[in-house]
Amino acid sequence: MSLKGKRIGVMMGGLSAERDISYKSGHAVFSALQRSGLDAVALDITRETEEEIRSAVGHSSVDIVFIAMHGGFGEDGRLQRILDKMNVSYTGPQAKCSRMAMDKIISCRLFRKAGLRIAKHRQWRRGSGRFFADLFLRYPLVVKPSAQGSSIGISFVNSSSFLSGALDLALKFGNEALVEEFIKGREITVSVLDGNALPIVEIIPKKQFFDFEAKYQKGMTEYVVPALLDEATARRAKADAVAAYRILGCRHLSRVDMIISEGGGVYVLEVNTIPGMTETSLLPKAAKAAGIGFDQLCLKIVEMAAVREKI
Repeated sequence: MSLKGKRIGVMMGGLSAERDISYKSGHAVFSALQRSGLDAVALDITRETEEEIRSAVGHSSVDIVFIAMHGGFGEDGRLQRILDKMNVSYTGPQAKCSRMAMDKIISCRLFRKAGLRIAKHRQWRRGSGRFFADLFLRYPLVVKPSAQGSSIGISFVNSSSFLSGALDLALKFGNEALVEEFIKGREITVSVLDGNALPIVEIIPKKQFFDFEAKYQKGMTEYVVPALLDEATARRAKADAVAAYRILGCRHLSRVDMIISEGGGVYVLEVNTIPGMTETSLLPKAAKAAGIGFDQLCLKIVEMAAVREKI
């Protein structure tokens, strides 16, 4: 698909807690598209209103939007609905998929119904009273906002004395929290590009848990790609990742975070529909292992958006 004469707007920023990460992704993608000879412009979003989106896209005469806005407005379907109303093509999933993937409670329900393995969990709403985890879950627990990424607001709780504080932290980012049993095992991520699984990345944090610090502070985590897994486990992980991608109705790209338990079970944790897009982010690492360089990856994603929307 020729992109000649098409202007690509790389949308970044926003008001979410992931704003700084969004800028890193956005500027990396913008530079890559320019290196590929495309007419690319950077769109810095600061208010997250329909008026701002219409102005940014219209003023720059953008034909295709590359969404690099992580969390909240950029990832929960609101931005996608606006672009759909404008009849503007964009990368990543449409609004319904974005909303379901961003809400961990909804996506877990869909995965369980489809037969995928997920951690035992409970939903917790603000104002629900005291949380009695001991009645149905065993420590340690993972407490996280129901709709937040980049490991922001997540806590690992080893005893009931720390549970209340963990819930308070998670509820700073919304009205619902997800409380789930911690699955001890190997953490992996499977990136899916246009419906096909890329090489698996294993995540080995130097601290016990892969939290925000481990994810973004240099030297805190080791990544192995392709992951050193037996053939059957790797095949299962890839199949389940593609299944999760399809269950939600994803398109173009996604990253599926998973755990391989000590017993060998493959558990789906969550699907990231707007994954990090710097050259050292997890999806680009997987693409590189498949022989797809960063510039080529960014170009390929734009081409998919152009073809699917018949520009």
